[in-house]
Amino acid sequence: MRYSVLDLAPVPDGQTIAQSLRNSTELAQKAEAWGYHRYWLAEHHNMPGIASAATAVLIGHIASQTQTIRVGAGGIMLPNHAPYMVAEAFGTLASLHGDRIDLGLGRAPGTDMQTARALRRGMAYDHASGDSFPQDVLDLIGFLGADDPHRPVRAFPGQDTYVPVWILGSSLYGAQLAANLGLPYAFASHFAPAALEEALEVYRRQFRPSATLSKPHAMMAINVFAADSDAEGSRLRTTMQQAFARLRLGKPGKLPAPVDDITDHIPAPVLAGVNEALRISATGSKDTVRAELSSIVARYRPDEVIITGQIHDHEARLRSFETAAEILSVI
Repeated sequence: MRYSVLDLAPVPDGQTIAQSLRNSTELAQKAEAWGYHRYWLAEHHNMPGIASAATAVLIGHIASQTQTIRVGAGGIMLPNHAPYMVAEAFGTLASLHGDRIDLGLGRAPGTDMQTARALRRGMAYDHASGDSFPQDVLDLIGFLGADDPHRPVRAFPGQDTYVPVWILGSSLYGAQLAANLGLPYAFASHFAPAALEEALEVYRRQFRPSATLSKPHAMMAINVFAADSDAEGSRLRTTMQQAFARLRLGKPGKLPAPVDDITDHIPAPVLAGVNEALRISATGSKDTVRAELSSIVARYRPDEVIITGQIHDHEARLRSFETAAEILSVI
């Protein structure tokens, strides 16, 4: 089973964005050596703790600093962009780096509504239907597909690059769209697992073979916090728990340092919600993480997994991803 990396280029407390980007570059290079198949970066905006906002730019940098690992977006938030410009950007990436570029597409804005307005995409929506995402996906695929000289609008670069398009989602909507279009599907189970089981079932049952894909291909995201002991793994996880709680409370910031007792830092009702959101996780020693990853894979039967984990200390983050690779290479 293929295993991949999802990176948000986290910016820990006490560090700069420049250091964060150097850390992501090092993680990508090591992930390639550890056998990871893809290295995906996610688009978020107006978040001090995430440095992957200019996703296509960072994908180009990571691709230039690696050799064989696939590099892509997990994902580009399509409501923020004209499909034509996304096609030009990813067509350029594919022209530079060959068949190593992936394009995952999300339907959410990846930010708050004020920032979404600042992105100036509002006029592009189909206000009659309220949602232009399906048509935007089709338009984008067309701009990346076979060149037709009779089309009035063509993407250069873009046409004839056939950059693989994925649908990302955390609900049944994305599962149904991916199935109907015959596209690979990635579920955001690392922070929104509620509909995971049903979405995978719907995607597999409704899948229609396409020129892109002959059978369904589903990927799920899993948080991993691997360390020398269960206690240290749980301590590493408190960074992501704090970050997620602050986001839910409308107070996003840089990635906080881990704490010894998370209950001293997050009110119980908020913590319960955070823990439910992050339940698709493997946390602890190598043996514990192996057991938890094996259980998750056995239950949901993904075709591929993508590993993430917001960890404050860069060296601890590297060790966690290395441990996950050692485990997943034999599952």
